[in-house]
Amino acid sequence: MCYGYENEEAFTGLEAAIVLIAFIVVASVFAYVVLGAGFYTTQKAQETVYRGVEQSTTNVQLVGNVYGLASNTTEGIDQIRFTISLVPGTPYIDLEKMKIVVSTSTFSPKILTWTNESSSTKDTNFIALKDGLGSSQPTMASGDQTDIQFNITAVPRDTKINIEIRPGLGASYPFSKTTPSIIDPINLIN
Repeated sequence: MCYGYENEEAFTGLEAAIVLIAFIVVASVFAYVVLGAGFYTTQKAQETVYRGVEQSTTNVQLVGNVYGLASNTTEGIDQIRFTISLVPGTPYIDLEKMKIVVSTSTFSPKILTWTNESSSTKDTNFIALKDGLGSSQPTMASGDQTDIQFNITAVPRDTKINIEIRPGLGASYPFSKTTPSIIDPINLIN
């Protein structure tokens, strides 16, 4: 009697099962990696969309009127005051990163930055007073109304003033106003 390998079918079936199990394990690992990469990519795409929406929408809005004060009514308006607030859904903004660009036909654009002083320097900076009181605030939270004040080169009567609020994050908020025909010490600018 010979104990050789007369029937190799069982051994070949075992090899096939091992190879099949190996393919299933490799395919499972590959599927896990692909799904993980897909979830990561989806998360990053979602963050990008949210960040894009945040940066493309404005965070500030003008509340009420814009006033111009004149220390010398014959020269024109040399201080601008207005109130801003945050649009609903904006948690806060950093006023230290905000810039205000002011221009007229009589002078080129001036970029004003936030200061913590009690008054602004002409054509250089602005102050931000929470609810019109106290010292200049570095941040503005949802629900706050902040008075913005800055001194500029005197703007004569009937002159268009272009103001652009550029928050540190989000779209800018531009608006234009024209000085009145008769300059008083306190003027409503329309």
